[in-house]
Amino acid sequence: MNVFALIPAVLTVAFAASALPAAAQQKLLPAQSSIAFEIKQMGVPVQGHFKTFDAQVNFDAAKLAASKVTFTVDIASATLGAPEMDAELPKATWFDTAKFPQARFTSTAFKALGAGKYEVAGKLAIKGQSRDVTVPLAMSQNGATTTATGVLPIKRLSFRIGEGDWADTSMLADDVQVRFKLDLTGIPKLP
Repeated sequence: MNVFALIPAVLTVAFAASALPAAAQQKLLPAQSSIAFEIKQMGVPVQGHFKTFDAQVNFDAAKLAASKVTFTVDIASATLGAPEMDAELPKATWFDTAKFPQARFTSTAFKALGAGKYEVAGKLAIKGQSRDVTVPLAMSQNGATTTATGVLPIKRLSFRIGEGDWADTSMLADDVQVRFKLDLTGIPKLP
């Protein structure tokens, strides 16, 4: 067999493959997304948010078993909207950002609940503590943008957030509500 005779065929196959549309890359749109948190101090709600976060997403509602997400949050970007409180958050008592600069959620399984609702099981790691969590999620699409929203309740003391005197839950509640709105591109059409 003449190897040189195969060259035109190989080039034709290579050209045809390069002309196929590439799979859309799934991306988080951080400027359109938000992660907020709320905790009660002496019964009064205190709200804050994280300014910097990112995600690696591979989601297909038709292939949930193969879907994955890894979400990272720059903990030092937390703000309560008051400079004196924000200066306390990076300290060892709270987030200890010198040792633990990021929080990370890594999915282990997706479950469809119907009507655009899902549960995402995974590991949440904050301040060196890793816990299994289930994140409730609602998804909708508008054009090329997919929006995922939800509220994840966590116990701050499970992650050693607010140690020492601040471990007293009569002063600062143990329950924290983490609310998120994530805008994504490249997600296949939802059912």
